[in-house]
Amino acid sequence: MTDIHRDEGEAVDSVLVALADPTRRQLLELLAAQGEITATTLAAQLPVSRQAVVKHLAVLDAAGLVSGGRVGREVRYAVRPAALDATARWMAALAVDWDRRLANIKRAAEAGEREERPGPA
Repeated sequence: MTDIHRDEGEAVDSVLVALADPTRRQLLELLAAQGEITATTLAAQLPVSRQAVVKHLAVLDAAGLVSGGRVGREVRYAVRPAALDATARWMAALAVDWDRRLANIKRAAEAGEREERPGPA
């Protein structure tokens, strides 16, 4: 495996791990819908503390899904779509591979059925 593929694989892994948690998925959805907002604003919309939101945001940030930037005294978070795009491409490629495999199985099964049918009398 090349370094590029290994790096892409590790990026996809970190995105999938980050998205495995429902609170993090909800945070990502809120950020996507509302744009750049603070952890305090996010915490007000969720049944978790601000400290928990900050920890979840750190995981999302490490996966490349969000970024935080200082605006005055506040840290505002925003979605970074590149990591999601890369993961979506990986999933699409995986789906194409599975579709191809299933089509091959279907062709083999249909060919087997044709061979088993008795010919016309």
